[in-house]
Parts: sequence; C-alpha cells; structure tokens
Amino acid sequence: MMLAIRDLHVAYGPILALRGVSFDVPEGAIIALIGANGAGKSTTLNTISGLVRPRSGSIEFAGARIDGLPPEQIVRRGAVQVPEGRKVFRNLTVHECLMMGGYCRDDAGAVAADIARMYELFPRLAERRRQLAGTLSGGEQQMLAFARALVAKPRLLLLDEPSMGLAPRIVADMAESIRGFRRAGMTVLIVEQNAAMALGLADEGHVLETGEVTLSASASALLADDRVREAYLGV
Repeated sequence: MMLAIRDLHVAYGPILALRGVSFDVPEGAIIALIGANGAGKSTTLNTISGLVRPRSGSIEFAGARIDGLPPEQIVRRGAVQVPEGRKVFRNLTVHECLMMGGYCRDDAGAVAADIARMYELFPRLAERRRQLAGTLSGGEQQMLAFARALVAKPRLLLLDEPSMGLAPRIVADMAESIRGFRRAGMTVLIVEQNAAMALGLADEGHVLETGEVTLSASASALLADDRVREAYLGV
C-alpha cells in the first residue's frame, strides 16, 4: 500500500477539522477526495505533507510512519504536494521555480536533466523559462506547479484543487496530464471540488463531510450514486 491513513484526528485550536479519517491509497492508483468547502480535504493533504500535525492517528507512506516528520523529510521520501492555488514563486523565473523543485535533492546534474525533461513535457514552460512566474496565465502556472513537483521525483503526488480558477479547456488538458503521471508510474491523491472531473480520473473515491469520511466506493459507483450526484455533481 502506498499510503495508509488510520483514525486521523486534526484540530485547529478547539475546532476539530478531521474526525477519525481512514482510507488507503494503493500504489499506482488515482484516488479522489471530494466534498464541500470546509469538509477537511485540504487539511487531509496538509497533514500528509507534514504542514499540519495530527492530534492522533497514523499516516504510513510506503510502509513507514510519516506523521510527525517535517515536510522536507516527507518530500525526500517521495510524497510531494501541489498546493491549492498553485503557490508559484511569483518573483522567480520559471527556470528558478523549477530549480526550487529540486531543493531536497543532492544530485545537481540529475536535477538539471529532470528540468530539461520538464521542458519537453511542458513546451510552453520552455518558451517562458526566463519569464517571471507571477506573469504567467493560470493554466501556465498550473503547468509550472506540476513540473516543480515532478522535479522533486515523487512517488506520490498530492494534488490540492488543481482545476481551481482554470478555463474548461485548460482543465481538460490538466486532466490528461494527471493521467500521464499515472502512466509514468506515480500514485495520485487528488482533492477537488470539481467532483465530476476528479471521479472521471480516479479509480476510487472518498466523500468527506465535516471532517469525516461518509462514503467510499469505486469512482464509477460514486458517479452513479444519487447522493453524490445531487450533492456534488449538480444532477
């Protein structure tokens, strides 16, 4: 199992954000977390990444506990997050942002080769390699956020609302990129309010409501579930 979360509780002061969350992410799978604003989706990813400390529960990545580790150690182990809103370094060039993706690596030559591969994978970034990241379009910033994460050599990609603020055509291109990540051998955990897109990509999905997993099933079963269709698909 690539990722195993068991009975995870997370609080912000007196407010309990996650209440006993448990689910698995099998190696090579795409797993979707869907739910309304405030359901705990981003908190789940931030806790896996080490940005938030759990009150209790466990997180195992590739068979080893990572809850309590600092974020940089989690990245070095191969779990890399693409944050909500992309969070590019606006005052750095595209190339400098990609170099930041390799900050946890100590193989400079291999990092340079991986950045070259990113330019092949995302030709638009190659065209803009000397441009400030903050001047890119939303779609280009999403490409840059993906590429920066890939330079870190992830085994598990944690994607937080990757479709946010993007035009439908760009969302379709982004979804194809995520399929390509899986074909390249990566495991993906995606958090999305665009439930139709996320479940269209995923093998399995989990519905989060007020910090609890209330429904887990194959993605196709969730797409056909009347509760999911009414609450999250607008049907």
